[in-house]
Amino acid sequence: MNEPAIIVLTRNGQETAKRICAALPESEIFVRRGRTTGGTEFDDTGETLRNLFTNGRTIIGICAAGILIRLLAPVFNSKREEPPVLAVSEDGGIVIPLLGGHRGGNRLATELSKTLGGQSAITTTSDRRYGVALDDPPSGWVLSNPENANTFLARLLGGANIQVHGVADWVTKSDLPLSKSGDLIIEVADTVTEGGPDHLVYYKRDLAIGIGCERDTSADEIKNLVTQVLATNNLPRTAIAGIYSIDLKMDEPGIAETAASVSVPLRFFDPDTLEAETPRLANPSEVVFREVGAHGVAEAAALAAAGMESALLVPKVKSPRATCAIARATGPIEDHPGTPRGRLSLVSLGPGQEGWRSGEAAQRLRDAEDIIGFKAYFNLIEDIPLSGDIHTFEIGAESDRVQKAFALAATGRRVALICSGDAGIYAMAALAFEILEETPHASWRRILIDVAPGISAMQAAAARIGAPLGHDFCTISLSDLLTPWPIIERRIKAAAKGDFVVAFYNPVSKRRVTQLPAARDILLSHRPKNTPVVLARNLGRPNEAVRVISLDELSTDGVDMTTLVLVGSSETRRINRGSEGVWVYTPRGYAAKQVEGTGE
Repeated sequence: MNEPAIIVLTRNGQETAKRICAALPESEIFVRRGRTTGGTEFDDTGETLRNLFTNGRTIIGICAAGILIRLLAPVFNSKREEPPVLAVSEDGGIVIPLLGGHRGGNRLATELSKTLGGQSAITTTSDRRYGVALDDPPSGWVLSNPENANTFLARLLGGANIQVHGVADWVTKSDLPLSKSGDLIIEVADTVTEGGPDHLVYYKRDLAIGIGCERDTSADEIKNLVTQVLATNNLPRTAIAGIYSIDLKMDEPGIAETAASVSVPLRFFDPDTLEAETPRLANPSEVVFREVGAHGVAEAAALAAAGMESALLVPKVKSPRATCAIARATGPIEDHPGTPRGRLSLVSLGPGQEGWRSGEAAQRLRDAEDIIGFKAYFNLIEDIPLSGDIHTFEIGAESDRVQKAFALAATGRRVALICSGDAGIYAMAALAFEILEETPHASWRRILIDVAPGISAMQAAAARIGAPLGHDFCTISLSDLLTPWPIIERRIKAAAKGDFVVAFYNPVSKRRVTQLPAARDILLSHRPKNTPVVLARNLGRPNEAVRVISLDELSTDGVDMTTLVLVGSSETRRINRGSEGVWVYTPRGYAAKQVEGTGE
């Protein structure tokens, strides 16, 4: 199921929304602005619902069913394409699947009612009568011909009986009218089988596909190999439970793309686990053992995934640079063994205001199984419902934070390392890549790493005061903890000579008070005394303060590590706003260009 959107319209529904979000970690809470907090804010309920619906998002509305029906009515479409829409009472006592019942809605309603201690109000006739949804089979099963389900169900409701070919406990334990001479057929097939209006065909997701390959094998070669093996053996693609390989291939794009192309999990095993499967291999290899520490990859990975009672269905098949093998488990593979590829997300929180935080950053935090950061940063994300484990660190333990993040991600977990501002600007991203470059841990290099950008203090300060970054600018940190002062001084002189607008980070600390006056004096030798200087403190937070002074007035008074000092160039201007203060901007030269274009 896609990422459910939980819609909260009143403060009374907030607690229920949190309980649902805890049960569905991939979900996202949306709240009506001005009425409640604790999620992504929206102003227009109808527009928000319709956008989510047309984008295929599952909708769980903590509100009256009538609200959802009226507001979504203009975008109702094909019954087969609609996502699930559920109405949940504010107290969680009633869960009603309104739409998409057989696209996961009924099943989700049943699960949520158990979570919330309430009741589900399922009205679908076949579900109520037979206790089973034939067009929405249990997890681990797939209906191969859903286009025939409506006709089949109509005949069933009309009095026809069903004969069952194969074993499916969820069918035989239901209230379906079963008969050895039934006019309708439910078949559990192991190979590609054609169904029809009176013949529903189900496959178990019981096929484990093992993949081995040379480094940088193309996705096309691996996908073509899998397709060939399935076709040769008449095996249904929809029966694939997962794709599996050795952990040395975690960062192999071709394998990842192949798993994504069939929408199944991708898992990896260490060499010792694969080596334990050697007695069951059809093609053990001493060459492979010398290279990776196991006598097989494709066959061993398939067998390890399918379990001790499984059998090797298709021994290793080779393409020029890849191998593929298939094992069949004794039932659907749902609790996928092996380790997923770990993910480290460097998440930027912006200056501290919820409205300045990107949707990507919030999603990474909701998805994370572990969230790591300086303890004060967690105050900036109190509005986000987090399901992951929290790991707090004191200030100054930057390397410890990064190493903890890598260590957790290397075990296959989704980890978020949070930073204020932008993670890539005087923050944790550069340190993370520096540690990655120097690490002796090969497993750390196989982790998927992404950076969720944020609004930097420099951008926030500029936005508060106008457009001082309208022309060329640079940023310089005045902290000499990691960079010697002579280097910093040389950069300030270069910025002064180049007439750049300069954003100074880390301008003053308790022990460091000489650098800012020194920087001021260097700049004064190249630009006017009345050059505007913006002092922006605690941006985006309740005690935010932004003021403008002249360059010759700049001192350490009222400046600390939470202050961004933005010094204009010789071209930077002020616009007096009377009692409201001033605007500050740096022209880019459009006026001159306009004059040039008129022939003057």
